[in-house]
This record gives sequence, structure tokens and C-alpha cells, in this order.
Amino acid sequence: MELGLATFADLGAGISPQERMRNLLEEARLADQLGLDLFAIGEHHRPDYLISSPTVALAAAAAQTERIRLSSAVTVLSSDDPVRVFQQFAEIDLISGGRAEIMAGRGSFIESFPLFGYDLDDYDELYDEKLRLLVAITRDPEHVTWSGKHRAPLTDAAIYPLPVQEPIPVQVAVGGSPESVVRAGTLGLPLTIAIIGGMPARFVPLAELYREAWAAAGHEPGTEKLTINTHTFVGETLAQADSAFAHTYLEMMNRIGRERGWPPSGRREYEALRSPQAALAVGTPEQVAEKILMEHDLFSMDRYLGHMSVGAVAHRDVLKSMELFGTEVAPLVRAELEKRTGAAAAA
Repeated sequence: MELGLATFADLGAGISPQERMRNLLEEARLADQLGLDLFAIGEHHRPDYLISSPTVALAAAAAQTERIRLSSAVTVLSSDDPVRVFQQFAEIDLISGGRAEIMAGRGSFIESFPLFGYDLDDYDELYDEKLRLLVAITRDPEHVTWSGKHRAPLTDAAIYPLPVQEPIPVQVAVGGSPESVVRAGTLGLPLTIAIIGGMPARFVPLAELYREAWAAAGHEPGTEKLTINTHTFVGETLAQADSAFAHTYLEMMNRIGRERGWPPSGRREYEALRSPQAALAVGTPEQVAEKILMEHDLFSMDRYLGHMSVGAVAHRDVLKSMELFGTEVAPLVRAELEKRTGAAAAA
């Protein structure tokens, strides 16, 4: 199982955009040095998140890293143009020597739609159409023939530059939409499920639905790829993890919750969310490793992606958490999975 980290590059009080950008690139370099498999950067168009164009930040990270794969998390494909998305990620792929990935989503926030002149009534239709075009481009960028409702058709179009990878990986990211899960399976694309609250076990039916749609579309069973993404923070002790993470996490969740009509959350709700069977992977290296392994038992996923700098956690604390994740959590998880694989083979 691959292990990676994701960030929305939250902006907190007293942190300028310039400083946050420097911090973001330092996080990418550290993730690379730690030997992690993926570093992913999200797209937002709000004052509380830095990155509106993940491709720009990923290109900067590509020039400063050597091995780690680099992805959006997500590209809000519904309000973007698939031709431009492909071209930008092709350039990241060239800069990085073949390490780019596209994580496409419908968008959990809607600010990009009016900014780029799209109608929210077309929310799902835009995503479906643009995802199918993006997949067609990545599979044969020099011969694209396509027509749809929301943009001009293409007839044997050639789209350049060509990337290193053939094709650049495209995956579908969902927060709980069965329609998008089925879409990923039907198109033969990897799936990322983001679990930001509640009990991970309740998302198991989505993983099962994905595998069923994969097989029903005629793709070879067992070749599908699943990523589980949760909020993650590691401290040397549970108290240290809570001290660095809990306040800013709750502040962020309550800010967004007020916009969406969620009930307010406090310390009791936070502690329930980081209990052994719940979504938050927060605690000591041993506790976080156990949480990831618990989710592996549920989902048999191929990749775990930890969203760490949630709610503008102090940069020094994020770096320390990353270091613990890479040097202690990752070896624990890998050793246990290797042991399980060996035991299964022996049986």
C-alpha cells in the first residue's frame, strides 16, 4: 500500500500568502525526502485556502523534488477545461520526469462556478462530460475526436505537449457520491474516497459499489485502484497531537459547518472522531498506524492519503507530524502489511 499526504494549504491568521507558499514547498520537499509515495495539493477559490491553481504549485514542487509523485487533490474539473488541464499536467509531468497525476472531482465548494461562468444546475452533467473528454485526451492526445453539450467539439485534434507518462494517471475523487463512484468504475479509473467525518465503516458500500461497477464494465477484477483519504496528525504523544491539531481543526470544521448548516463541534465531538473506529487518524505513531491498518482491513485500499495541515496548523507542527509519519508510522504500516502478506502466502 502506498502512503502519501495531501494539503489544501490553509491560510491562518498572521500568515501571508507568500509565507504559506514557501511553507507548502518545504512540505513537498520534506515528503520527498521522507520517501513517501505521493504529495497532493487541493484547489479552492476562497480566502481561507491558498491554492486556486494546483498546477502552478505542483510545477514548483516538481522542480524541487526527485522521487515523490505529485497530484492535485482535487482539480475541480467541472469548472475547468479538460484540454487545458491535460496541457498543464503534461508540463508538470515533463518537469518531474513522469511523476504527475490528476485527481479530478466535482468540487465540494462552489465558488469556482460563477467565477468561470458555469451554471450550478449543470453541476453533475459538466463533470461527467468533462471527465470523459479528459480521459479521451490522456489515452490518445494526438487524435482526439469528441463532442458534447458544454463546449465546442474536437475533430482529430492533437493536443501538446505530450507527457512522459502514457497516459498520465487520472483518478476520480469523491466525498460520498454513488454516481461518481459508479462513473469511476465504469470508466476504469482509480477512485479516491475522502472520509472527513463519522465512521469509515459506513463508506465500505461505496468501495463495494466501485468494484461492482468496475467488473460490470468488463474491466479485469482485482486491477482496480482505491485510495482512502482522511484527516491525519501525528505527535510523539496523544496530548502533543491534540495540542497542535485540535483547536485549528475544530475552528476550520465549525467555520465550514456554519456555511453548510452543520451543528457546532467541540472537544467531545473531536475526541469521538479520533476514537479507534472513527475517521480522524490523530495520535501517536502507533495509534495512527493502527487507524490506517483498521481502514485497510475495511477497504483493502491500494493507497492511503493523509490530509495533515488542516485548519492552518502551525508550520513547525506540520513538519514534525510529517517527520513522524514518514519515519515511524509508514514503517509500522509497511511492516504489518508485509507480515500479513507473508502469512497469507504461507497459508
